[in-house]
Amino acid sequence: MVDLLLSPTAWLVAGGIFLARTVNIALDTLRFMFTLREKRGWAWVLGFIQSVIFVVVIGSVLTNLENPLNIIGYSAGFATGNVLGMAIEKRLAIGYMHYNIFSRNHSTEIADALRAAGFGVTEIPARGRDSSFMLIDCRVRRKDIEEVESLVLEIDPEAFITAEDIVPRRSGVWRV
Repeated sequence: MVDLLLSPTAWLVAGGIFLARTVNIALDTLRFMFTLREKRGWAWVLGFIQSVIFVVVIGSVLTNLENPLNIIGYSAGFATGNVLGMAIEKRLAIGYMHYNIFSRNHSTEIADALRAAGFGVTEIPARGRDSSFMLIDCRVRRKDIEEVESLVLEIDPEAFITAEDIVPRRSGVWRV
């Protein structure tokens, strides 16, 4: 066992398993996100590539179970691939977000600033526990979420913002 752990070949194989599994799970994470956003073509391509990598990697691990480095590489690749896939998906920022923005005293200013920046905004009269205000309803591309949040918080640092992923079904006002 000690000889196996000192073997450069064993470390190279385990490293290869780690890298392949990292790529495999990163692709799986992206495939899942594309599936949720109904990007069928991308989901299919990523699923195909992911499956090929998985079969090769699992075959490498199962044919050499006496090397614990392979199991560690496989497990570490799985965990790393999850984090890498999430980072890539966040960077791609594919899809849309629905924002509800609550501001006690600055709703109109926020809505006007968002409109001036090119975002579609709907103001809805609302009543909370202590007061009435305008609820700001806004749908934006995920790549624009930082800008929207900055605009809102610049005007009202106390604004309450909720966000959720959406899949638009019909057209509306989308920033170009």
